[in-house]
Amino acid sequence: MSKERIATLSFSDAAPSVDLLMFGGTIGPDVVDVRTLYGKSGVFTYDPGFMSTASCRSQITYIDGDEGILLYRGYPIEQLAENCDFLEVAFLILYGHLPTPEEKSSFDKTVTNHTMVHEQLARFYSGFRRDAHPMAVMCGVVGALSAFYHDSLDINNPRHREISAFRLIAKMPTITAVAYEHNLGQPFLYPKNLLSYVENFLRMMFGNPCEEYEPSPVLTKAMDRILILHADHEQNASTSTVRAVRVVGREPLRMCRSR
Repeated sequence: MSKERIATLSFSDAAPSVDLLMFGGTIGPDVVDVRTLYGKSGVFTYDPGFMSTASCRSQITYIDGDEGILLYRGYPIEQLAENCDFLEVAFLILYGHLPTPEEKSSFDKTVTNHTMVHEQLARFYSGFRRDAHPMAVMCGVVGALSAFYHDSLDINNPRHREISAFRLIAKMPTITAVAYEHNLGQPFLYPKNLLSYVENFLRMMFGNPCEEYEPSPVLTKAMDRILILHADHEQNASTSTVRAVRVVGREPLRMCRSR
């Protein structure tokens, strides 16, 4: 972050002006820190949709849709899509640097060995209507993961967060494929560890248990790039929701008052 500066906010009704800190990011516009605004002036900011508000500092992602810019840890998305696979990008987002060959091998193995879901979780799908919206099914099943994995739920424990990240990355293709097959009324294919992450996903989605699945290099590369492009998109709606829920849990009065 660049050196702190001061922004002065004045009011037309002769109320005293307010000095607020300013911060400059590595890239993108400067920000005015309004956290002390209410205490100093008795007024809130009004910004539905966060149109002019940054709610956190991030070293992970920078996006400027108008200019067509998307950076993961400072790397342009076009370079990552051309030279990396999805798991390399996932490693980059998690740890802040691209993996060495040894780190990539270890990371790939960890993800591959945890792609299966608990058999009881697989039966969880039978509680949904066959024509239920896939996102509703996904939300229900992902939420149910906490009922099966009790050993890594402490969000203040870095190792627990890492384990949870591994499990989500590994199991999400399986969870997605089961939701898709449930909608079609077709049998589910278990993961196959000999295949790559994307090949495995495509097989579980579109394979047939009556015959061997032959991965298409073209489709595999295309899907890999789609996953890279959607690996992280700054603080989007779903991320903002989760962060807001956590804050409400800690400070309900403040959140209710500021709505």
